[in-house]
This record gives sequence, C-alpha cells and structure tokens, in this order.
Amino acid sequence: MMDANVKWHGRMSFDGSANSGFSVPLGSSPNVGGDDDGFRPMELFAIALAGCTAMDVISILGKKRQEVTDFEVKVHANRAQDHPKVFTEATIEYIVTGHDVNEDAVVRSIELSAERYCPAQAMLGKIMPIELIYHLFEDQGEGERKLVKSGVYSPVAA
Repeated sequence: MMDANVKWHGRMSFDGSANSGFSVPLGSSPNVGGDDDGFRPMELFAIALAGCTAMDVISILGKKRQEVTDFEVKVHANRAQDHPKVFTEATIEYIVTGHDVNEDAVVRSIELSAERYCPAQAMLGKIMPIELIYHLFEDQGEGERKLVKSGVYSPVAA
C-alpha cells in the first residue's frame, strides 16, 4: 500500500510526503491566495508521467547496451478551460543523445514503457490520448549534438 500525506503550513502552502520519506512543497499562485512557493498539484501529475516513463526507458536502453550520454523526457499536457481543468491530452517527448544509439532500441524501450511498465502512463492513457514522439541525436562531443532521427511511436493494433 502507498500512503501519501499533505501538511498545511498556512494560506495555500503545503508539504507533501509519501512512503519514501521525501517531501515536496505544494503551493499556488497569488491570484488564488497562494505565495507561489511550491509545485501545483497538476504539475506533479505531469512530472510523475515524465519520471515514470523516463526511468523505464533509460533502464531498458542500458540493458540494451546503448551508449546514452544525455536523456530528457518532456511532457506537454493540455488542460480543459473549465473546472475541474483536467488534462485533455498529452505528448511525451523523448530526447535521446548518445553514440551510435540504435533507433529500434529507442522505439522498443518507449514501447515497453508505454505498453507494459509505466503505471502513470497506463492510468492517464485510459482517460486521455497520449502521443509519444522521440528525437535521437548523435553526441558530437563538447556539448554538441546532431539530430539523427525523429519519429512517433504508435502502438500496434491488436
């Protein structure tokens, strides 16, 4: 079982914690009574989605012996205009930089995360469409890189 807790610190300021023992500040903007002093709860959904799939993909790429030198996952999520302002769709963007990283390995890693391993993506994917795109770069050294390939992962129809 996972337990989570938020502790109020006045106005719209909270600290959130869970079983791991770490804490994260939660806050809101001044226009709704906050002090702009922490993550918005909906931001944490997007961060959780990015973090969950990022951990899967980088782990799988390592097992596939891919030489990744830099890796980033971005989540771009659209929200409804009206309350409760839920997410309506999202794009997950995988940015992989390395030496001779195999595109098929990247696509397979994304597929395994999306279809088997990432619980955040599995849950959120049931309520909104999630597009998965990737950019593969060749590390040129000294902070330089060259785009090798961009693509979209689409699940195979069952």
